[in-house]
Amino acid sequence: MNTPHPQALNRRWCGAVLAGLVASLGTAMPALAQPAYPVRPVTLVVPYPPGGSADTVGRLVGQRLSVELGQPVLIDNRPGAGTAVGAAFAAKAAPDGYTLLLGSGSTFTMNPAIRPNLPYDALGSFDPIAIVARIPLILLANRNVPIGNVKEFAAAVRATPDKYSYASFGTGTSSHFTGEIILQAVGAKIMHVPYRGSAPAMTDLIGGQVPFSVDTVTAALPQLKGGKVKAIAVTTAQRSSQLPQVPTFAEAGYPDVDADTWIMFVAPKGTPAPVRERLEKALAKIVATPEAKAALQAQGVEPAFGGAAASVAQIERELPLMRAVARRANIQPD
Repeated sequence: MNTPHPQALNRRWCGAVLAGLVASLGTAMPALAQPAYPVRPVTLVVPYPPGGSADTVGRLVGQRLSVELGQPVLIDNRPGAGTAVGAAFAAKAAPDGYTLLLGSGSTFTMNPAIRPNLPYDALGSFDPIAIVARIPLILLANRNVPIGNVKEFAAAVRATPDKYSYASFGTGTSSHFTGEIILQAVGAKIMHVPYRGSAPAMTDLIGGQVPFSVDTVTAALPQLKGGKVKAIAVTTAQRSSQLPQVPTFAEAGYPDVDADTWIMFVAPKGTPAPVRERLEKALAKIVATPEAKAALQAQGVEPAFGGAAASVAQIERELPLMRAVARRANIQPD
């Protein structure tokens, strides 16, 4: 038997080691070559027209998110069909973290409660990232209506329901659902007058075409400060930080009236976990800053953070409640 020369053995060993190193580097290189997210601008789809309370939140948080991510966050307003147009667009986007959706209760619990053929699924089409804010709603009255509190409102609408109506900023919106929650709580039924947006509803409330309306605190603040309308009560469990003098329905004996509009960031289903975690941490940091809190509160918005798990729980908890409200009030889509 011929024994290999020691130098030949050494060459073979070195060759085997080198081959192993090349193989291991070859498998590691793609992972090492992956650029850190994000490397280009991120689009935030806002399913509302510019200027509304949700759009305001999107722009305030989006501006600060661009600083955290080191890339521009571009606002893409896609209103229509009670937020379904924008939500459907975002649901079909690539799940890579470069298209996000600014959703709300209208998107994830109210639309599914009344629209059986939505072009998206509330949970199946998205990965919730975080709730960043909550917007209180408020029952308003024309300043000439002789009603100034919840007790007087309940007595009047129960005694003469045909005499009164209330405006919302659209059929199937949070103001419509909240209006019906109020009426169910006080045991009355008055006419619902839907408008296409908050601005025309507020105009007619000020002008006396409707005696009451349910709107966001964001929209109500300038009109209340100007003395153009009256505040009856806010619909949240706690008073609004911007309207501390206005009581809640719970304080007036109606604890079942606990409704608001929450704003949630979501990504298309299948977005990688590291990307979602990066976004969740960035949003948590933003909402915790005094500057962001002050900017949101100045718009009548309550800063409130809830991570991915809390966001999923919000949808799962609220969806059956909204279905029950829609069934009792016979809320139908336009």
